[in-house]
Amino acid sequence: MSIELKNKVELALEEIRPFLIQDGGDVSLVSVSDTKVEIRFLGACTDCAVNKMTLTNGVEATIKKFAPQIKCVILIS
Repeated sequence: MSIELKNKVELALEEIRPFLIQDGGDVSLVSVSDTKVEIRFLGACTDCAVNKMTLTNGVEATIKKFAPQIKCVILIS
């Protein structure tokens, strides 16, 4: 994993973070490999009924926009 890749993932999370914070949640980066990102939801996102949709349509889509080489984003609880 390169520093450049990690920075791209961090930029992606910064783009989506305001929407999560608006709903009382947040996201933190756990790890990045060459093709996989692990994240953790915080606050209201941990118990939200739609957090799987947020993971796929929000976080994963945004990360892949910034870093297309990422193949999967995994939620760590």
